[in-house]
Amino acid sequence: MKKISKIKLEKFCKELGADLFGVADIRDIKKDFTNLSGSNKMDTAICLGVRVQNAILNDIQNQPTKLYFHHYRNLNMFLDQLALRVANFLQNAGFLALPIPASQIVDWQKQSAHLSHKKIGYLAGLGWIGRNNLLVNKKFGSQFRLVTILTDMNTKVDMPTKDNCASCFACIESCPVGAIKKEPKDFEHLKCFEKLKEFKKQHIVEQCICGICVKACMGKVFARK
Repeated sequence: MKKISKIKLEKFCKELGADLFGVADIRDIKKDFTNLSGSNKMDTAICLGVRVQNAILNDIQNQPTKLYFHHYRNLNMFLDQLALRVANFLQNAGFLALPIPASQIVDWQKQSAHLSHKKIGYLAGLGWIGRNNLLVNKKFGSQFRLVTILTDMNTKVDMPTKDNCASCFACIESCPVGAIKKEPKDFEHLKCFEKLKEFKKQHIVEQCICGICVKACMGKVFARK
């Protein structure tokens, strides 16, 4: 079996367009996966992130825009292609690799996917779960999208960060329905989701997305407690 160093893998991913790269040990969370029986022999996850364009976020005021919706879909397609190429790279080196779609709902009632990219991103050291219920990166805030590749490649994993939102409350001030609270655990999922459905029902966008708190969460203002 051919050896691939973590450094070489990160270089490959970033040359393909990834802005964030992390590796997570997923053994403790595999029980939460949905319809991923093929992951049984894979205990490692490669998590990649790609930034959202600032110019597109700047147009968002009190509702998402059609341009943001288009960009959101394009980012997901780009991430899926990125994950496929990384999976092929790993497979050609003799490893098992399973690319997980960036945005695919498998249970509409629960609004759940095969796995939580943000949870894996957290385990991979890419950020922390912020007050806005999104993964927050120290450099990019929440202004990025994620994708995951599961693999049996044995390499050094990254550790979760101890950073947090500290004294930043920008997302709370921006939320149009007050779903975001001081403590991340108090985030009101249903209130947020109802607003997303309202945007969709009004044909502002054709998917349950918003972008308002994403725009507000800019990074570079966080600290440890």
